[in-house]
Amino acid sequence: MRVGVIIPPTADPAGVVDTAVRAEELGFDYLACGEHVFFHGPMQNAFVTLAAAAAVTSRIRLLSALTVLPLYPAALAAKQASILDRISHGRFDLGVGVGGEFPPEFDAVGVPVRGRGRRTDEALDLLRALFAGGPVDFTGENARVAGLRLDPPPMQPGGPPIWVGGRKEAALRRTVRYGDVWFPYVVSPEQLAAGLARLRELHDELEVDRVLPRGAFFGWGAVDESSARARGMAVSVVSETYQQDFAPLADRYLVAGSPAQVVDRLGMYAEHGASDFIFAPAAADAQSLRHMVDLFADQVLPHIRSDEPIGPPADKDAS
Repeated sequence: MRVGVIIPPTADPAGVVDTAVRAEELGFDYLACGEHVFFHGPMQNAFVTLAAAAAVTSRIRLLSALTVLPLYPAALAAKQASILDRISHGRFDLGVGVGGEFPPEFDAVGVPVRGRGRRTDEALDLLRALFAGGPVDFTGENARVAGLRLDPPPMQPGGPPIWVGGRKEAALRRTVRYGDVWFPYVVSPEQLAAGLARLRELHDELEVDRVLPRGAFFGWGAVDESSARARGMAVSVVSETYQQDFAPLADRYLVAGSPAQVVDRLGMYAEHGASDFIFAPAAADAQSLRHMVDLFADQVLPHIRSDEPIGPPADKDAS
């Protein structure tokens, strides 16, 4: 698999430069950043954070994981993605989700939670049109663009690759219509395989003139010399992040254990169709985080990382 690491939501944004440089030095394929406007605890903004990372790196790809797209005016999201793609010299991947797990942030920006899926689909229609280049005429429920061009355009032809989050049927349909990558989280290897099978069915049913999206997944977890300590850290941090007890879900959904156990666990995901994995280290503090990421890079990454090139295929809009 191609492997990335996410900037923990609790990390001080002032440290992003050091984090980005270190991730590239360790050999990760992606540096990812999630976002919310408001949440149960600290959260980053992916566009701002990854722009800082772009300035101090040259190889690693930069992924928003995930941008809560319905919270943005669609044209503004397209502009920010385009500029970030140029700042990074074509290394940006745009991950999108519908959000909704924390309704107060929707209230805070004046966007209704209800209808967020439809709002996201409309935004993706407009993003794809603007990324394609040329003047765009678009009229939707939430946006109107009258003969305007995105200038400067993205560096990558057709725009940054789009990773679509979500596990339900609507998310799978959205992925087939707009996405280059299907990107669920809290998913077992078996659920990933079932979702990829459904993607193939939808690709045929909808007769979409795009290549079949590849499968990726976002995995919270921990790696430590002690498997019990790794599991305990993962359960504690993830439970606090989402304000629910993850202990009953740990063995099914978390990627936690000794280096050898994590290699085996990720091998199961690869066997079930995952081509990309974003590791979300569940560490209790900065010292534990550094040790965990270094250990993952040293004893896990060499056994699972693919040498295949990453980025959008040259014919990503062809069938």
